[in-house]
Amino acid sequence: MPIEIKMPALSPTMEEGKLAKWLVKEGDTVSSGDIMAEIETDKATMEFEAVDEGVVGKITVAEGTEGVKVGTVIAILAGEDEDASAIEAPKAAAAPTAAERPKAEAPKTEAPKAEAPKTDAKPAPAASSPAPAAAAAPAGDRVVASPLAKRLAATKGVDLAAVTGTGPNGRIVKADVEGAKPGAAPAKPAAAAPQAAPAPAAEAAPSVDMAAETRALLDARVPHTVDKLSGMRKTIARRLTQSMQEAPHIYLTVDVQLDKLLALRAEINTALEKQGVKVSVNDMLIKALGLALVEVPECNVTFAGNELIRYQRADVSVAVSIPNGLITPIVQDANGKSLSAIARATKDLGARAKDGKLKPEEYQGGTASISNMGMMGIKQFTAVINPPQSTILAIGAGDKRPWVMPDGSLGVASVMSATGSFDHRAVDGADGARLMAAFRQYVENPLGMIA
Repeated sequence: MPIEIKMPALSPTMEEGKLAKWLVKEGDTVSSGDIMAEIETDKATMEFEAVDEGVVGKITVAEGTEGVKVGTVIAILAGEDEDASAIEAPKAAAAPTAAERPKAEAPKTEAPKAEAPKTDAKPAPAASSPAPAAAAAPAGDRVVASPLAKRLAATKGVDLAAVTGTGPNGRIVKADVEGAKPGAAPAKPAAAAPQAAPAPAAEAAPSVDMAAETRALLDARVPHTVDKLSGMRKTIARRLTQSMQEAPHIYLTVDVQLDKLLALRAEINTALEKQGVKVSVNDMLIKALGLALVEVPECNVTFAGNELIRYQRADVSVAVSIPNGLITPIVQDANGKSLSAIARATKDLGARAKDGKLKPEEYQGGTASISNMGMMGIKQFTAVINPPQSTILAIGAGDKRPWVMPDGSLGVASVMSATGSFDHRAVDGADGARLMAAFRQYVENPLGMIA
């Protein structure tokens, strides 16, 4: 029997999503594990794999459709020895797309015509011809017939639209065609006339329907475009607004000397060259933050209203810019991982984040975050806390600055500015200062990270 493919819940909090793109079409054969579609959740665009095998008989939700509820049937697979066209009948009426709505209403306009002859004696015989059309109505504008019946109808010149199917769900079978008279096709033009009228409405669908608040803000005198927000961009806007409104931020900045860290990184990369692993400055900063969070557990917390959640391990969320927005894949156990393991993890997570292939558990959660904009030349900035976390570290670019050396002399050193943002409901200023001091200590004395 046909297999229903339903909108999956790709994350624990997902209630609806956007069917961004179909990677299969009706008539394609799919096997378990084949990628069928790309689905945009509130966090990322993810690939959806088939769990059954069969032929795609009907796609009931068009690509680009937003707000598709979890559990909604998005496609139907025909199983082994089933005709894919047979499963279109029950789903044509259920598909709520704008393009199909006029077609679904066509049988309703024909129903009164079927009843009207009852009041008139002459057209009464003609009532038998609309009747078969009504029987075929559940299939929408396509006739449900077996392949053999279709071939036989073509040979005999029988219009299948005027044939009443006696098979399952009104399906037309060989016996129905054999008993039909050729050439009874006048009902087809009559049905086509009502469908031609709604066509302009379908063509007008691509026009952008702006919200009232958008129109109120728009200056129509200036050339412009209006784009609908993606699910990810909506989530970013909602969560950051929530963070700034609910979490009183406190910002603490330290200047950190990088010379020893840069020298150690060069040695480590020389040693790891044969393994094909390259440790970045950001990898070392993730490690430093992880160790600092364990050393100052007061900052490795979540404010929960009536309780305070204290974490005993540092899972550091790393801000990664992707084409549709921002995502924060998690380096788990950053305090316990080696620098080479962190380098492998960040490379893998970053690549899959940009391809939209992260699993929900790989970007949801984390105990604190780090955002590095130094590679873009930004010297210093403050980051918005990533709720429900209480700590995020903003890393600026390292550059040459005048610096007082350990012997008191004035020299030049590679220095960066790091700014911690803390949720003041959960983290006191003194504890935040201790975290920043611990972080600076690990960066300026990097051997402590590998000892």
